[in-house]
Amino acid sequence: MGLFVYKFGGTSVGTVERIQAVAHKVKAAHDNGDQIVVVVSAMSGETNRLTGLAAEIQKTPVAREMDVLLSTGEQVTMSLLCMALIELGCSAKSYTGGQVRIVTDNSHTKARIKRIDDKKIHDNLKAGTIVVVAGFQGMDEEGNITTLGRGGSDTTAVALAAALKADECHIYTDVDGVYTTDPRVEPNARRLDSITFEEMLEMASLGTKILQIRSVEFAGKYNVALRVLSSFSEGRGTLITYEEPAVEQALISGIAFNKDEAKLTITGVPDIPGAAFKILGPIADANIEIDMIIQNVADDATTDFTFTVHRNDLAAAKAILTSTSESLGAKSVTTDEKIVKVSIVGVGMRSHAGIASKMFEVFADENINIQMISTSEIKISVVIDEKYLELAVRSLHAAFDLDKEPAQ
Repeated sequence: MGLFVYKFGGTSVGTVERIQAVAHKVKAAHDNGDQIVVVVSAMSGETNRLTGLAAEIQKTPVAREMDVLLSTGEQVTMSLLCMALIELGCSAKSYTGGQVRIVTDNSHTKARIKRIDDKKIHDNLKAGTIVVVAGFQGMDEEGNITTLGRGGSDTTAVALAAALKADECHIYTDVDGVYTTDPRVEPNARRLDSITFEEMLEMASLGTKILQIRSVEFAGKYNVALRVLSSFSEGRGTLITYEEPAVEQALISGIAFNKDEAKLTITGVPDIPGAAFKILGPIADANIEIDMIIQNVADDATTDFTFTVHRNDLAAAKAILTSTSESLGAKSVTTDEKIVKVSIVGVGMRSHAGIASKMFEVFADENINIQMISTSEIKISVVIDEKYLELAVRSLHAAFDLDKEPAQ
């Protein structure tokens, strides 16, 4: 017996039949003696439908009204799930984020949770009631409905688990856990039994889209044990925790990749103090996030400066960089959007030397040119030509024996 928070995403509750299947899963856990709080997303496609309706009326919808509109998607799901649970003979009650007092700041469409009043939920649980909460939403101090941004239902679930001191927070998705890499690229990818918060954060930030980064950060901050499971099949999924695996674990836990990056290079920049700020400052002022950076100094007292941004920001970044180039007297600005970032991640890197050289040896053997390199304590990222993505991932996966279970 324990207290668990379950979160079901849009595909898991995409139809009436799926909602009824979720109800059966929740009832089974409740009948087993567990106290259950369920957080639900909008039914798949519903948020896009509502966004489309708004766009027909306002070119740039008012943020406050968008929050009011989009929050209705989760409310539909929570009420239908409660009906399904009641139909199965369960005691169940649904609540909006505001009704359970998920208090946020007033940043509409991207609000941050400030506190949660857990009394109402605990009272319901003690009475044997299953509590169903609309994800993705809260309410500010003035009573305005707010939403938490993309993937916000994950954050709602983790925040509730933290407030309620739940035993675990189960995130049900359309995959049965976290894999060593994307099985669509490497068929031999293996589901991980467990992974650390640090590794999951790196994997999420580097392109693995199973969990929203903010929810992993929240879980790590409040030490909420997360488990990723499938809504469509039984299994133990992947546990995300602070506990680092056994010493004999594989050196790396997974390979992430990101196809959404683009590279910009400004050449012939005078090599003087402050040059980097003059290049990157205007980019940052335009709210464009910069990822990897490389600077090369030439013998003629000039430097070449290369950095990556999201592909959606390439045009804006190029326009800014071109203007900067003229003011600095640089030679040229070039761009490349046919790149991909490939990363290896693992806490094993802390205690083992030679991982970087092994990675680079794999690329050398496959004749893959590395354009940029970035490292941290538990990850190494490289930028390569996008045509080599599958070859790079599969070669690294084999070289680090990720298809094999680690020795115990």
